[in-house]
Amino acid sequence: MRIAFLCKRRYMGKDVILDRYARLYEIPFQLARLGHDVRGFCLSYQGHDDGEWKHEGEPGKLRWESHSLGRLVLPALAGYPRHLLRQLHSWTPDVLIGASDIPHVALAGWLAKRLGVPYAADLYDNFEGFGQARIPGMVTALRHAVRGAALVTTTSEPLKELVVNTYRARGEVLAMPSTVDKSVFHPRDRTACRLALGLPEDARLVGTAGGLHRDKGVDALYAAWPTIASRRPDAHLVLAGPFDTSYPPPTDPRVHYLGQLPHARTAELFNALDVGVIYLRDTPFGRYCFPQKAYEMLACSLPIASARVGVMPELLASAPEGLYAADSPADLAQAVLDLLDRPAVATVPIDDWAHIVGVMEQQLERIMEGFPSPGVSRE
Repeated sequence: MRIAFLCKRRYMGKDVILDRYARLYEIPFQLARLGHDVRGFCLSYQGHDDGEWKHEGEPGKLRWESHSLGRLVLPALAGYPRHLLRQLHSWTPDVLIGASDIPHVALAGWLAKRLGVPYAADLYDNFEGFGQARIPGMVTALRHAVRGAALVTTTSEPLKELVVNTYRARGEVLAMPSTVDKSVFHPRDRTACRLALGLPEDARLVGTAGGLHRDKGVDALYAAWPTIASRRPDAHLVLAGPFDTSYPPPTDPRVHYLGQLPHARTAELFNALDVGVIYLRDTPFGRYCFPQKAYEMLACSLPIASARVGVMPELLASAPEGLYAADSPADLAQAVLDLLDRPAVATVPIDDWAHIVGVMEQQLERIMEGFPSPGVSRE
């Protein structure tokens, strides 16, 4: 198959093309490794340089094209769909995949209709929780595009249920959680990881990595820390990731802020910790997301204290003592203290990207079998 993959250029603080990062890279990469001709079309909202790249993807092909909105955002945004339509008319893809946010899912539907080909929508999150959703017409465009997609992939079962029951998707809906690179995230020597990160060797370390933002629930962790610190004099808090300057991490000799770590060093951090924390709020975002760092922590055999929201109760069903009531610092503190006293790691099978995207490929093949030929010659 010829597969066109549409997404934004920057994802979770990383460059999809140059960092070859996570879900938005792995889907097209693994499809190429399955023998397909894949072209990724990225739109940069941050002003990356335009360009084209060829990446390894044998036995298939993987090529990328990036286009920037530049300084004249509105004219560039208005012209991008027609630019992409011309590109795709000459390349004649068999199927489109729209991913990463509302504009790209809606764009996939618009392009597919004009090209006479089927399309899939990949929802790595509940996009109605994004700031774009506040723009009039965006939610309507998202729901319309998802409803018309031949395949919808979501990162969680709750999000799948939303797509089926609220969006009334007519195509196949597949829950496809983001996974991790187990060559990076795996158990390592704890002392060696602590030394590499400059952390105390003999302390009990509690921590997390990711966006340290109040709207995501980090304030519960900050508020829980004084209780943890007073009850466990040997405990230290370790944090990594971006934070709002108006709400910085706690200032305390036993709090270690490591900045924004590269992906591989995040694996070192999770192996250095005694307890990892996943904070979520009981909001549409929290209820429908799948925190990728849950798999990252579990792949490193790290006990997890997590808000009892969304997929987390099911994911930690074999170690429920780590669950706490969302937005309750007291409950979070107690969950951490219990895990420090009695460590428990949830037993969860974690499939690799090759397996997960292989299941997606089977669904795409079924789509092509049932879709009428647009009458265009394909190689």
